[in-house]
Amino acid sequence: QVQLVESGGGLVQAGGSLRLSCAASWGTVTITAMGWYRQAPGKQRELVASISSGDATNYADSVKGRFTISRDNGANTVYLQMNSLKPEDTADYYCYAQSGWINYWGQGTQVTVSS
Repeated sequence: QVQLVESGGGLVQAGGSLRLSCAASWGTVTITAMGWYRQAPGKQRELVASISSGDATNYADSVKGRFTISRDNGANTVYLQMNSLKPEDTADYYCYAQSGWINYWGQGTQVTVSS
């Protein structure tokens, strides 16, 4: 019913940039927000950024000023532009789509930032 496909992860040096994409399809489900979580080895999954159906955005303090979330409604795609990457940004990044109390998840894409 809801399918999310991430792309754009990879290996980058500290200070570099990456752009993650999440191509979404959701049939008749009403999506109220989309965004990105990340999970580093041995750590809990944390919210990185979100964007609501009204285009309100929210960012984790650790990425404010460096990451930008945006979306292309025509392409049903959400993007996460990540600049000034740090080794501590290394994690698996997961796209999600929220419908009411339900979150749908993509398969994840790995981001590795080398020092």
